[in-house]
Amino acid sequence: MKNLLQILTLCPFLLLGNFDPKLPSTVKEVTVYLNGAQVTRTAICNIKAGTSNITLTGLSTKIDESSIQLSGLQSVSILSMDYDINYLSALENPEEVQPLQRRIDEMQTQIALLNNTISGLEEEEQVIYANRSVGTRLQNLSLEKVKEISTYYRERITAIKNAIFDANTQINDLNENIRTIQKQLAELNKTPEKEQGELTLKLDAPIATSLRLTISYQVSDAGWIPNYEIKSNDIDQPLLLAYKAHVYQKSGVDWNNVKITLSTGNPKSNLAKPHLGTKYLNFTNGYTHRRPVAIQKQKYVYNPSVKKITGVVTDESGLALPGANVRVKGTSAGTQTDFDGYFSLEAKNGSSLVFSYLGYHDQEIPIYASMMNVRMQQDATALEEVIVTGQGTRREKRALGYAVSSVESEDISRTLNGRAAGISIRGTNTVRGGSIKTAPRSPLYVIDGVPVDDFVEGDLDESEIQSVEVLKGANATSVYGTRGANGVIIITTKKSTARDGLNRTDFEIKKSYTIVSDADITAIEINTFQLQAAYSYFTAPLVNENVFLTATFSNWEQYNLLPGEASIYFKGGYSGKTTLDPYTTKAEMVVSLGIDPNITVTRTQNKNFKSRSFTGSNRIVNRTYDLEVKNNKNRSIELKLLDRIPISQNKDIKVDDIVTNDALHDIKKGLLTWKISLPPLESITKSFSFQVKYPRYRSISL
Repeated sequence: MKNLLQILTLCPFLLLGNFDPKLPSTVKEVTVYLNGAQVTRTAICNIKAGTSNITLTGLSTKIDESSIQLSGLQSVSILSMDYDINYLSALENPEEVQPLQRRIDEMQTQIALLNNTISGLEEEEQVIYANRSVGTRLQNLSLEKVKEISTYYRERITAIKNAIFDANTQINDLNENIRTIQKQLAELNKTPEKEQGELTLKLDAPIATSLRLTISYQVSDAGWIPNYEIKSNDIDQPLLLAYKAHVYQKSGVDWNNVKITLSTGNPKSNLAKPHLGTKYLNFTNGYTHRRPVAIQKQKYVYNPSVKKITGVVTDESGLALPGANVRVKGTSAGTQTDFDGYFSLEAKNGSSLVFSYLGYHDQEIPIYASMMNVRMQQDATALEEVIVTGQGTRREKRALGYAVSSVESEDISRTLNGRAAGISIRGTNTVRGGSIKTAPRSPLYVIDGVPVDDFVEGDLDESEIQSVEVLKGANATSVYGTRGANGVIIITTKKSTARDGLNRTDFEIKKSYTIVSDADITAIEINTFQLQAAYSYFTAPLVNENVFLTATFSNWEQYNLLPGEASIYFKGGYSGKTTLDPYTTKAEMVVSLGIDPNITVTRTQNKNFKSRSFTGSNRIVNRTYDLEVKNNKNRSIELKLLDRIPISQNKDIKVDDIVTNDALHDIKKGLLTWKISLPPLESITKSFSFQVKYPRYRSISL
């Protein structure tokens, strides 16, 4: 009975196996924030009854200890938890070492087999020599028999010696290869030891059990940067907006084939609400007193891959600020803008730029892109729209001549039925398509750019579809050949699922990714959107004499866009880079697709000998400007032309006799706007004038 009780007591340990205090874990999921990341790992361990110590190894050395969370303990209690860095841990079986060691083991096995072969041949040789000495003592053998035996001995001994020689040659070659590989291993073993994080747990278990632990923690030196690609095939086609994330991490541990969630949240942000106290007035020194500036909403995040920044610094009205100071915070690196407000600065160290100019508030902005245009003391709430400008070259590409019908994901069930043969929506969940084999007249299905010949019912859930395009007409065969003769159904699936929280949006990426710990950028596509855009041309010759093709779109708020760098493509050609800033946009967003050299604009001041005169103690200045726009294209254009009337900020400066003709005049801002429809190969001239009165012994800048 006593022996039976002892066996029953030992059964849990026999089932659980040997207890190993060193416990490896695997990264399963990572939530990447704009600054930082939350890593989730899993580990399976066997715990004996009573108190046990286990150590989770291979963790990052940049863990925020206060963020460590542990689940999956069942009835086990945590007595203590200690995170530490092991500086003496070397890499165990690095990827380069394992295949080399396997090759050495294989060659040593071959050498052992060859040695066995040599031993067998040598024993056979000894037997032959022994038999030959016996044969010489036999006197009754005939001469022919003696010759036959001698020939056999000679041939067999020769074959044995040749086989032994070949085996020794192979052994020498294998040993030489082993020495070469051992030299490679010696070089690899010179790699310095790598520190790693370790989490030691002291657990108390009522019974022996097996646990599946889930460990989550936050790490620094990781994040993602919003990035965009904006494409347009022609001015009568919708915009394609590819929303991407550039993910980086230097946590010290690779994330291999893990589920990625991109979050717009910032776990490091200060969540304490501000306190507004009483304002007391008293006399101050006007030269030293500075009005406090409210903390601005953070729009941009640091991009560690950017080492050189260019841009233009302007005032609130868009005019360049020459001599503005631009410096890298925390370093001695800095520069000043030139006459056109342009600057170029290398930032090998530091994560933000500080812009300063006499009479303007300093602006500190994270280094978020290689091109950073800054408007000093910008009042974003007063803007009705934002114009982002891309610069570069255009390359013409012939537009495709096929009919395209676009359907957004929320309209698929209602709109797509009956649009093309062979496709229908059943209920609200399933896209139903006919198989090519059973329905010869069915259209060709293209899923995310890949033609699918055997698309059948239930292959796609409607919730997975971003948009559907129906291609009709004979010209569609020029793209897909005879396979598209019955029409083409182009289906674009969603690359991620957006989940809105109380103070953030999470994008759950469907595809698993490997992100190594080397700070290189890994591009992840969040989603692709099709935007209905209105195309027109824009010019403001006072600040830039070029004419820009622009695309205006609205309802972009639903896509959870963040400020970031965008690459512009028009008609298949790369037009340049710009910055999307949805935080400074209210009603609509205007994106520039590049400069059109076939439209010209000139701004000239009319010569007037009476432009300056005096009346008593005042000086009077009359200004008249002509704006000429010429359309050198072979089709009509819609163009928005901007200029301005100065606004006085001093009671001694009067702006009178304003003549704007047919321009729309914003009196508060002084802006003049003409919306022009210009036929091909024609020109038009717009003019305006004003008068300025100010004290004759003072000076102003017009």
